[in-house]
Amino acid sequence: MDYENKLILAPMVRVGTLPFRLLAAQYGADITYGEEIIDHKVVKCERIINELLATVDFVEKSTGIVVFRTCNEERNQVVFQMGTSNAARALNAAQLVCRDVSAVDINMGCPRSFSMTGGMGAALLSKPDLIYDILTTLKRNLDVPITCKIRLLKSSQDTVELARRIEKAGVSALAVHGRRVKDRPKDAAKWTEIGDVVAALSIPVIANGDVFEYADFERLKSDTGASSIMTARGALWNASIFHPKGLLPWEDVKREYLRKSILWDNDIRSTKQTLKEMIMHYSCLEFPEGKAVNKSENLADLSKLYGEEDYYEFVNRNRTNLSSHELR
Repeated sequence: MDYENKLILAPMVRVGTLPFRLLAAQYGADITYGEEIIDHKVVKCERIINELLATVDFVEKSTGIVVFRTCNEERNQVVFQMGTSNAARALNAAQLVCRDVSAVDINMGCPRSFSMTGGMGAALLSKPDLIYDILTTLKRNLDVPITCKIRLLKSSQDTVELARRIEKAGVSALAVHGRRVKDRPKDAAKWTEIGDVVAALSIPVIANGDVFEYADFERLKSDTGASSIMTARGALWNASIFHPKGLLPWEDVKREYLRKSILWDNDIRSTKQTLKEMIMHYSCLEFPEGKAVNKSENLADLSKLYGEEDYYEFVNRNRTNLSSHELR
């Protein structure tokens, strides 16, 4: 995995599943992060080759739920992001998935309660010794690159000190979200403080924060000196943000996302959540489209809503006879 001059899809809960990752890659993303998955859940999974979809599925043994799905098409660019607070458990989980991904990333910046519960996500920012233990354990035992993603600490000096400690753990790259834990999305990302981290480290730094159009990639890179740039909300609102010729029509992007969800049999809850996030930026969930998405019970319902019934029927009729490439 090369972290120089890359455009990167950031991890997003319930959004960064296989269809959305492939959508971002289609439009130009060089590296795509999966959604954060907690190590407790991963270690309860078994790795299954899904011959019908031509995917590798990590399925929770007790429920049969697909926790993580990937395929050969993204093998060289997908990053598995994990939530953890324990080095041994993190290693057990990473060993299960590492042969099917390009890198393993540890989430150290998510401020949501589901992530911080049990000392994960942003809760790790105040535990540098634990961070070092987790990262060195993974680095010592795995052949894939190990990275992590953090937020800014109370002061730029504190962030730089933590970043230096992380660098000493042997990570291949460090992603820095330019907001503090208490900051909200409406608060401007602090690009200057990301630049302070870049100046202090010799490893690649991935800058994240306030990238909403293609030109912002170059602005953030120029202002911070970062090796690569990552975006979350900009990609969620319109995944064609990675397209150098500019944003494609919103309606086309939504339909292309749905087609990929159909092709890869994506979980209906995840598909609806992603579509609703797209809708909320440009419209309102109380309008007819939003209400119809909410009422949809399966991918067939969504295909009717967006005029993709023929594609839905074609895929399900020919799935056993044609490859995923041919089904497109």
